[in-house]
Amino acid sequence: MNETLPLSILNNRRIDKWLRFAPDRTVKLAVGKVEIGQGVLTALSQIAAEELDVAIDRIDILSGDTEHAPDEGSTSSSQSIEVSGRSVRLVSAELRTRVLSRLAQRLNCSPDQLSVDDGTFYQDGNPTGQDYWSFAAAEDFAADIAGTATPKPPAAYKVVGQPVPRRDLIAKLTGAAFIHDIVRPDMLHARTLRQPSRDARLRSLNQAAILKAAARDIRVVRVGDFVAFVSTDETAVQRAASVAPAHAEWTGVRVLTPAQQEAAWFRDQPADDRHLGDPLPQSPTGTIVSETYSRPFVAHAALAPSCALAEYRAGHLSIWSHTQGVYPLRNAVADIIGLPRQQVSVRHAHGAGCYGHNGADDAALDAAVIALQIPDHCIRVQWRREEEFGFEPVSTAHMTRLSAALDDAGRPIDWTAEVWAGSHVQRPVFGGTMLAHEAMPNPPPPAKANDPTEANGGGGTRNAFPLYDFPAKRVIHHLALTTPVRTSSLRGLGALPNVFALECFIDELAERAGIDPVVYRLSLLSDPRARRLIENVADRCNWTGRGTAGTGRGLGLAWSRYKNKAAYACVAVELDVDQDITLRRVWCAADAGLVINPDGARNQLEGGIVQAASMTLKEQVTLDGDGITSLDWDRYPILKFSEVPEIDVTILPNPDQPTLGMGECTFGPTAAAIGNAVAHALGARIRDMPLTRERIAAALVR
Repeated sequence: MNETLPLSILNNRRIDKWLRFAPDRTVKLAVGKVEIGQGVLTALSQIAAEELDVAIDRIDILSGDTEHAPDEGSTSSSQSIEVSGRSVRLVSAELRTRVLSRLAQRLNCSPDQLSVDDGTFYQDGNPTGQDYWSFAAAEDFAADIAGTATPKPPAAYKVVGQPVPRRDLIAKLTGAAFIHDIVRPDMLHARTLRQPSRDARLRSLNQAAILKAAARDIRVVRVGDFVAFVSTDETAVQRAASVAPAHAEWTGVRVLTPAQQEAAWFRDQPADDRHLGDPLPQSPTGTIVSETYSRPFVAHAALAPSCALAEYRAGHLSIWSHTQGVYPLRNAVADIIGLPRQQVSVRHAHGAGCYGHNGADDAALDAAVIALQIPDHCIRVQWRREEEFGFEPVSTAHMTRLSAALDDAGRPIDWTAEVWAGSHVQRPVFGGTMLAHEAMPNPPPPAKANDPTEANGGGGTRNAFPLYDFPAKRVIHHLALTTPVRTSSLRGLGALPNVFALECFIDELAERAGIDPVVYRLSLLSDPRARRLIENVADRCNWTGRGTAGTGRGLGLAWSRYKNKAAYACVAVELDVDQDITLRRVWCAADAGLVINPDGARNQLEGGIVQAASMTLKEQVTLDGDGITSLDWDRYPILKFSEVPEIDVTILPNPDQPTLGMGECTFGPTAAAIGNAVAHALGARIRDMPLTRERIAAALVR
């Protein structure tokens, strides 16, 4: 076994799991990664088309299907192109090499004499009368992937590196692409009554009042404390679910307080403590400077609520879900409901917004539980907006305290990042629990606090280690053993709050030393790729002409390398501060090595900037009573289209370097650049997100 092969290939060794040639002269490409708005299926199609030398229009890609696609785990952590893209490249190159070697033997020529043009084979430029569809044999696909074929060099690329329109956009723009649009035979609509908290038990339910409010025939399905309302009439079950909480009496409901919604609450909670990096100095030297930064709990805020379909027919359960991992979801659902895994199938369908572990998996289990109670029907579960905000796993609040020992020139000689946060990963595959499972007669034990390993980029520690040339640096991680609400993955995990803290603190240290922040950064940084980005953005935003602080107009800059090993990004933000913050313009430069589809990559960078700006300026999950209180768009505002600034993105060419994941690389730098720009505009620093009107006023009176 070739241990250098990507994990996706190690888990799916046969070529026929990935590729085949169809009679209609298309290439069937199957992948385990799924489309969640990042354009990955277009990029993967480009890679296959490039290595096989076929037109990209011939690539018919299937993704996220436990019956017909390889198991590539979850689509997360900006690894789709790094891992799946590399896998598709190697598989396609190997198939091309294998077929041409067989053809060369038949023609008694060297493989170097053969070429491929849109799937047709030529010898010394002359037609051979053969192509992939006529010549490839079953044995070309049945053998294990060896990983010994050499892919094309970047200089030979014709498709990779070129802008290619995304095929999924037309259907999405015309309203036919999403899971919410699927209609199946014998379909019933369902809504649920959720437990207020995992240990709550349903003492009584006034079904008569609920049936009266529904005003149509509905069926009430109950399994333990899991309750659902089912009907052919979607409006009726929506009415039932809306009134049901008022007609349900629960015991064992937890009580929350607003204090628990702030990151500082974690400081006094039991935690799993870890020390990473250099030991603490026995005799600290230099001037010690410390500051603390925080981000609250935030929601995914998907534009459409979670939805799933499930049907149980002839002993087989089929599920349609906008999950990020069809195989992990299949395994979790099968284990929970007690079916063999081979009797459960999961197919991916597009959702309207995600980038993390939202309610998709939970909705799928909801539909599965109901489907087992009502077989031979397709059960369609769609969460209500209040349910989405109130019960999806949110991203944990996060507090970072930074301390630096400075030399006489104001440069750090010792650095400590101390992080307090809950779990950033509670997917079922990592030991997390799903809502319907918690409500069933034999609920699972509470999920244990868990975070990704440092080898996988960390969770609370993601981007906590600075890449500056400090002589000594360490991270102390306090992973909270419990959280007031369920938490899990959201785009970037701990990178956004950690980069916000790190890059804002660097600005503060530069100001303390009396040195321009860009000059200060460059004096601490030897990485040539990072320096190139910073210099590019500083030049484009006219950094040297940014003016003095405290005028109400601010210009801030920040950079990072996502997970300290993926794509680089530098962001500068110009804004105005009056009673509120108005974003004017954003400049970005990114370095992701070989970029497959520049248009798709640019979309990812821009989308990350907009989402990070929204979190930095507006977003916070609020808690009180028995749960989350930010249950609608009024109480959980996000950035409006009218508030999106002009965004100028440049991707610095680096095609000879390996492709780096870039879906999350602008997240942290955008937040920090906004924080630095606000400090420049006000002449005062706000260290806690979101940067609201109230915090602006408080900063000005300090």
